[in-house]
Amino acid sequence: MANLKELRNRISSVSSTMQITSAMKMVSAAKLSKAQDVITKMRPYAEKLSDLLRDLNNNTDLSHLENPYTKVRKVENVLFVVISSNKGLAGAFNTNIVKKVKSLATSEYKDKNIALSAIGKKAHEVLENKSYIIDGAHNDLLNTPTYEHVAELAAEYMRDYKLETYDKVVLIYNHFVNAGTQVVKAEQLLPLENTTKKESTDNLSDYIYEPDQKEIINDLVPKALKMHLYKAISDSVAAEHGARMTAMHKATDNATELRDDLKLSYNKVRQAAITNEILEIVAGADALN
Repeated sequence: MANLKELRNRISSVSSTMQITSAMKMVSAAKLSKAQDVITKMRPYAEKLSDLLRDLNNNTDLSHLENPYTKVRKVENVLFVVISSNKGLAGAFNTNIVKKVKSLATSEYKDKNIALSAIGKKAHEVLENKSYIIDGAHNDLLNTPTYEHVAELAAEYMRDYKLETYDKVVLIYNHFVNAGTQVVKAEQLLPLENTTKKESTDNLSDYIYEPDQKEIINDLVPKALKMHLYKAISDSVAAEHGARMTAMHKATDNATELRDDLKLSYNKVRQAAITNEILEIVAGADALN
């Protein structure tokens, strides 16, 4: 059994760790609040843009547009846009992203030429060591994920697709559900999919289009692609803070439990030492009589 000095050192060490994890939990909670605020403010615009494209698509098939970002080609070269985090201590947040990349690379895209564009150091470091082709790293983007910066990156992906460097661009990121739940998603960014269902003309919004629907769609498609990427990154940032807050909450609880167990052990050892000292004094007194 450990002596009193060892137990005191362990109690002090665990208490210090508990203070750190508790502070990190509070910091993550504050950052999560800000990240959720970003998503809340962005959602009305993103939904309205999607609604407008849906109404336009009811009478226009994207596959017949002369738009380079809606053109579907035979898939040979694929770009995975992998969104992780720059910091650890977030539970399985980054591990799940890496697992998803490996799963897609060995199943759905097994016979394709795969390159990775990393947004976040953690997945970048792991995947780079696994001999994946890294076509660009944009880790600094997570420090200030503004729409302007994300739009510039989206323009790079759009340029590569237009030049036929890649035949498909796939986003892999953690979707924020709540502070305790993150779901890994793999969504197609390019080409832009015509995923909306045809609706009857009675359900269409009463818009007047000028000059025409096709030209408006050609103007909205780049905006939709940039918004899609921005939404994925914002989602991932919120999910990261939620995952870290949950992980630090569990770590704090575990540290508290361990500290209490160590204090109990310390008190038992101390009580045993006091009892032995009393017995020795009594035994010495009896010997003198």
